[in-house]
Amino acid sequence: MGGAFLAAALLARLGGRIGLPTIPLFILAGILLGPHTPGIVLLSDPHDLEMLSALGLVLLLFYLGLEFHLDDLKAGGRRMAMAGGAYLLLNVGAGLGFGFALGWGTSEALVLAGVLGISSSAIVTKVLVDLGRIGNPETKPILGIIVVEDIFLALYLAALQPILSGADSLSAAVLDGGKAFGFLLLLALAARFGTKVIGRLINTRDDELLVISFLGAAVFMAGVSEWFGVADAIGAFMVGLMLGSTTSGERIMKLVHPLRDAFGAIFFFAFGLSIDPGDLPSVVWPVLAAVAVTLAMNVLAGLAAARIYDFGSGPAANISMTLLARGEFALILATMAAGAGLDERLSPFIAGYVLVLAVLGPFFAGRSHLVARLLPDREKPPQLV
Repeated sequence: MGGAFLAAALLARLGGRIGLPTIPLFILAGILLGPHTPGIVLLSDPHDLEMLSALGLVLLLFYLGLEFHLDDLKAGGRRMAMAGGAYLLLNVGAGLGFGFALGWGTSEALVLAGVLGISSSAIVTKVLVDLGRIGNPETKPILGIIVVEDIFLALYLAALQPILSGADSLSAAVLDGGKAFGFLLLLALAARFGTKVIGRLINTRDDELLVISFLGAAVFMAGVSEWFGVADAIGAFMVGLMLGSTTSGERIMKLVHPLRDAFGAIFFFAFGLSIDPGDLPSVVWPVLAAVAVTLAMNVLAGLAAARIYDFGSGPAANISMTLLARGEFALILATMAAGAGLDERLSPFIAGYVLVLAVLGPFFAGRSHLVARLLPDREKPPQLV
């Protein structure tokens, strides 16, 4: 564990000197020191970090919930739904078409629709924090799209699970989906009407007790969410959403920072451990094609969101490039696909695709002003002739 932290920190320090983002460097540290790469092997079994990696994801999404206040949801619910719907329609639709074009099978195409269609909440959160864009106007639609994606993610996993498991019972599939939707509705009602009660329960002057309380609540709700068939990250996000609106919200945000940074690094490091570089050459062309499709769809989705929110080319480029990265959800789907015995090319394809976009996403997000020059700017005044 100490070696994992130190290796991630060393590469991040070196990369920071030349302007590289930390996320792909944490992943690279995992690849270089994992069981699939010759040389020093810190961990022969990536599952040894499974719980700590999950904790990193929970804390990243919990922090995202703290930043996304309920007032933002109330004020921009309609536009948020429109922007998120447009993003999903373009990216999931393109992913499904790409999956069928590869000809690997229907189940494989459904998996690829999710892989290409859903952004990495963890990486998006880290990018926003690293670039200091939390307070930017376009950050609200970015977070809104992430929320819509997370809701879709929960329903998508619930619907996909019986398909991949080979279940032929429609009633079982409907039951699983209904259970997930019901739990999401319960969380939404708690966030809407239970904030005051939750605030009284969590409030304490002792920082130690506050840390233990919010950490326990986030992790516990993540576990309960998973039990109901909902992604664990959504449970953590909803807890952050509730606590961010309480009187303790600002203190919690300060106290969670070091925990988020430390365990977030382990999440990305563990992701790198799972990648076998030897499998990547066999799927290099499909990966590059998928990256091109995702880049094109993200630009279109960014323009659509900018139009909905009356933004210009700069915010449109920020939205497009910030949401470009793919990550934890794709890895979940890769694990599900492997367990279901689907095409063996899926796992290396997903690993390569996620790794490329984990590098390109933060890189392009930090240079979105260059992309903005290529986009039409709706804020420019009309030219007088």
